Amino acid sequence: MTDQMYAALSDVGRVREANEDSCLVIAEQGVYIVADGMGGHNCGDIASQITVSAIRSFYTDDDLTPRLKEHFKRRRKNKIKGTPSSFAEFRLGRALESANRSVFTTAQRIPSYEDMGTTVIAAVLEKGRIFLGNVGDSRAYRIRGRRIAQLSEDHSLANEYIRMNILRKEDVRDFPYKNVIVRALGLNPQVEVDTLSRPCRPGDIYLLCSDGLTDLVEDDQIRDIVCAAEGSLDLAARNLVSVANEYGGVDNITVVLIRVPEEEA
Repeated sequence: MTDQMYAALSDVGRVREANEDSCLVIAEQGVYIVADGMGGHNCGDIASQITVSAIRSFYTDDDLTPRLKEHFKRRRKNKIKGTPSSFAEFRLGRALESANRSVFTTAQRIPSYEDMGTTVIAAVLEKGRIFLGNVGDSRAYRIRGRRIAQLSEDHSLANEYIRMNILRKEDVRDFPYKNVIVRALGLNPQVEVDTLSRPCRPGDIYLLCSDGLTDLVEDDQIRDIVCAAEGSLDLAARNLVSVANEYGGVDNITVVLIRVPEEEA
């Protein structure tokens, strides 16, 4: 097995003129991010770039971390509802909220950026666990052996209809409003961020991706492509993008693959 621990690749696809996706890896912090600028709004590329920049600043600002830890301790001590049990999950949620404020305030300040927005999926690998935060329909998957599982939940109209038993999951591909999302960064001054934590195992592979991949490639095929790369995350990333383009490449395609090393599990 290769020692490569992550790979990141973003592609404009075959239809769009510009790439509105952004991705970021902060390897020393175990932070991985995919943001998909909303094509139906102004300046989706700007929104996704602001998002990854804001999250980077959140994790690299040495002065912020002690203050954030004190805030977390006070919330835990006072038993404030909604406070996660771990600082890592709390920090990730606050990072995405910070990104939302950055996108929203920029849009308010610059008229040409009005209504810009972005989805985001972010992961932090720390102490044998993966922490995920998401807003929108960019996704996180875990590939463990020959099994693939979607870990994030889409904030989309289609998913809302599935939850209400109006739409069957197998009919989503033919649903005319499958790309309508109900939650995104930057559209409002505050946003609800979903976070979760899962234990890792050595060799687990996690995939973060924009819907340019998942709208065209089925989950089982994603698993097969990653497994067929035999440990090469770079090859797996290239092949995932290539297959999405073969199927039409109707949107930007971004993938980040992360392997859990022995010391993290």
